[in-house]
Order: sequence, then C-alpha cells, then structure tokens
Amino acid sequence: MRTVFVLFDSLNRLALQCYGGTAIKTPNFDRLAQRGIVFDRHYVGSLPCMPARRDMHTGRLNFMHRSWGPLEPFDNSFARILSQNGCYTHLISDHLHYFEEGGTGYVNSFDSWDFIRGQEYDALKALAQPPVARYREKFDPRHYPMDRLQEGKTLTRGSTDPAQWKRLQHMVTRDFITREEEFPTAKCFASAFDFLDHNREADNWFLQLECFDPHEPFHVPERFKEAYDQGYQGKILDWPYYEKVSNSAEEIAEIRGNYAALVAMCDDYFGRLLDYFDKHDLWKDTALVLTTDHGFLLSEHEWWGKNRMPYYEEISHIPLMIHHPDHTDQAGTRRQALTQTTDLMPTFLDFHNAAPLPREVTGSSLGSILKKDEPVRESVILGMFSGPLCVNDGRFSYFRYPKDLSGENLNLYTLMPAHLSRLFDIDELKTAQLVEPFDFTKEAPLLKIRMDPRNSQTGNDGAGLADTQSVLFDLQKDPDQLHPLEDAQKIAHMVALAGKELARHDAPQEIFDFYDIPNPNMKSQEKEVETA
Repeated sequence: MRTVFVLFDSLNRLALQCYGGTAIKTPNFDRLAQRGIVFDRHYVGSLPCMPARRDMHTGRLNFMHRSWGPLEPFDNSFARILSQNGCYTHLISDHLHYFEEGGTGYVNSFDSWDFIRGQEYDALKALAQPPVARYREKFDPRHYPMDRLQEGKTLTRGSTDPAQWKRLQHMVTRDFITREEEFPTAKCFASAFDFLDHNREADNWFLQLECFDPHEPFHVPERFKEAYDQGYQGKILDWPYYEKVSNSAEEIAEIRGNYAALVAMCDDYFGRLLDYFDKHDLWKDTALVLTTDHGFLLSEHEWWGKNRMPYYEEISHIPLMIHHPDHTDQAGTRRQALTQTTDLMPTFLDFHNAAPLPREVTGSSLGSILKKDEPVRESVILGMFSGPLCVNDGRFSYFRYPKDLSGENLNLYTLMPAHLSRLFDIDELKTAQLVEPFDFTKEAPLLKIRMDPRNSQTGNDGAGLADTQSVLFDLQKDPDQLHPLEDAQKIAHMVALAGKELARHDAPQEIFDFYDIPNPNMKSQEKEVETA
C-alpha cells in the first residue's frame, strides 16, 4: 500500500467547483472528485495552522490544553507509528512554521523530509539594508506597514516591530522569486515528482505533499494573476490582517481576485500530480487524499481571515476527498457522515494496517465510510485556545464565547513551552507548576503555566473578543449563516454536546468554567502535585 497525502493551507471549500464554487475554475480538484469520494460534512478541529497539524498527527483535539506549540513528547504521531510498522514516510513542505520554535517535532516524525524555502516571511535572502523606499511605492501600507522602517538603516529582527519585520521579509523574498518555477508551490510539486520517480516501483510508503498556498500572502505567477485580474490600479493588497472589513468594493475584489489566482495555481499543479497518476497508473495501488487545515474569510460576514471571529462555515467546513484503490466502485460518490481533522490519523494507520490504534486517539478511521456512508459521531467541537468554541451536530452550528473575555484565568499545559516563533518568556515560566497527568500524556506530568493574555493567538495578533457574541445557526435553512436563531432549548442541547466532547478529551475544569459549560464528570481537575 502507498499513500499520497496532499495538504494545502487555507483552501476554502467553496472555492472548489466540486463543492459548489463558481468564482474560480478548478478542473483538477474536480477530477479527483470524479475519481474519488467527496466528504460533504468535514470539519476542522483545533485552530489555526499548527494546532490543526497536531490534530492530524495525534488523532485527537488539543485546543483545550494549550495554544499553538510543538508536538509534545507524549504525543502519538501517525508518521512515527507508520515508520515503526515498516512504512517509509516522507514529507515535502514549504510550511515555514515547522521550522520555528512552535513547530518542533512534526517534521522529525518522518523518515525523511524536504523543506522548500521562500513562503510567507521565510528569509530566503539576507538583506541587511532593504530598499524600503522602493517597497513603499509598491506595497499598500494597510497590508504592508512600513512606518517604523527606515531607508538605509540596518534592520534586524530584534530591533524591528515583529509584524513589520515579517512583512518586510516577504517583500525581500519577492524580489528574488521572479520565474514561475521559483515559486514554492512549483518547487514542492517538483520535489514530489522526484520522490515518485525514485519510489513508484517500491511498496509501503507514505508521502505528505504539503503546500502553504493558498495561505496569504496571495503572491502568484503572472499568468494566474492575469486570469483573475480585477482591473485594480493601486498598490499591492494581498495579505489582509485578521480584522473587520473596511475596504472599498474595488479593494475587496482585488484581494479576492488575488486569492482566486492562487487557488487556480494550486489546482494547476495538483492537476500535474493527477497526470502523473494517470501516466504511471498509480490509481491501482496508491491512495490519494486531499484536504486543508482550515478555511479563510474573504470579506464574508464583514471579516478577513480567521481566529477571533465566529468559526463560520468558510473557516470551519473544509474539503476532503479520498481515492482508495480498494474502493474504485465508489468513484464520484459523496458522503454525508460528520467527520473531522482528527479522523485522518487513524485513517492513515488503517490504510497501512498499522495496528493497534493508540488508546489516546479520539478520531475515527474513515475506512468504513469509504465502503458505506454511515455516521461515526453525533457532533464535533472545534476551536482555538482562549478563543470561541464551536459545536456542530451536522444541522446546527453554535458559537460559544467565554463569559470572561480577558483570558486571565487560563493555564497552558505543556512539556514544550514555546509559542509560534519564540520560547515562553521568563515571566511566564515563573508561574510554572508540575501537575498530574491527563489521560493522554501516558502518565507523564506536565507543566501548568499561567497564560499571559498578551501572548494569546486569538484574533488579530492577540486582539480581544469584545466585538463578538455567541450565536446559533440552522445550517439546513440558513447555510450562509446570516440569521442567528433564538432557541434556548437548542442552545442547551448544543452546550450539553460540547460538554460531552470536552470531557471525552479530559479538558481541565477551568475550560468548562471558561465557557460556562457544565462538566458531565462533575469533578475538579485541579491536578497539582508536590514537588518538594
């Protein structure tokens, strides 16, 4: 058995024609929909990027115990388990965050990997004194602020505003990516074809081909840009902050057009992979899985991005398509079972007969659903640490915001104290206590560290939740989520479902308190141990 797992980042479900999209031509994603099985009710779990990948590796939700962070020492990893069972694993990725402090451990779970440089703020080229004046002429300051950058001055990461530093690094990188074959997505697929050329005759391997696109910034080769040109004549707008929309209709169209062009590029290169499958008849013995980590709001509901806004369908409801050589009789069919990101890990182990399934896994293998569309759960919860929680039963979607918006009474439980791009600071570490294990830590105690709200990833670089509220939607009658419901009985039912899922994941009592959700276990989980 061989598996190719293609993971795009921020790929909106409704950007794909096979999911009802009309604004972008996606003939190659549609080719897989015709060749494989399409999942119509597949949802995210922990958010955003790296917490989602931890869900994928471990097969369980993690957002109720800590924010963005490394793979923990006690975590299961499908890649490591596959390797231990004789399946060779290889990762190809241009995802910068794997190589920051908060991405430690994921890549190392694979037998081998290839890191493609140049995405987002990856410092592909080193310029101590970048041409700031030229960048000011080219990039819109609303997406590329440069008010703290000085022309002719040596600019360093430690002495520059972090947000401006990251966007400055992207501007520098763009100067050195001029030909299409130099774009990271093109390089990712070239690396994948090299792997397949050397290994397509071998058996029992797993390839994860992971592209950061169509994640922002929406930088794309000119031929794709031209196909979705909106006639905009202003400075570059392709990296929206996660905030309320305040742009003109012309600017909104430009930003959306840039995203569309990037999706079209992803579709084009994905089609080359399908061509490779056709040419070498890989369909007969190789599974092909396509999904994303989360979606992205492109001015819908008057928001850009993800994080602190409600987890509307554009963010939470994501594409999943699977071709499996044992189920070719199901080609072109669709599934209505409620599934989630955590189901990928047990599915991969199932594909490669890597038994037994670790007891810590809460996801379900999709192998049975490939045979027959039948439910594996009654509901899903999803969310981001210290942000809103969403519970979805397939018909109704309920966003639950905390009663205390400050986040001051939350703790992070970890043995890997790192944020996205830096280690925990000394003031945070001074609050650390050793506490008893959770049911997924293999009897290992953890550090309990008080969360500093300034370091929360909820929202626009730590912005608060004051302009948001809890809401209930009927997805059957109101799929666009435009008309919130007032139904106290249904809300109580959804809260009870959320409580069951939190308890199933051994959430600390403070999380139940944070969301004002009753704990069905009715027991305190304050787990301190003496460290004398």
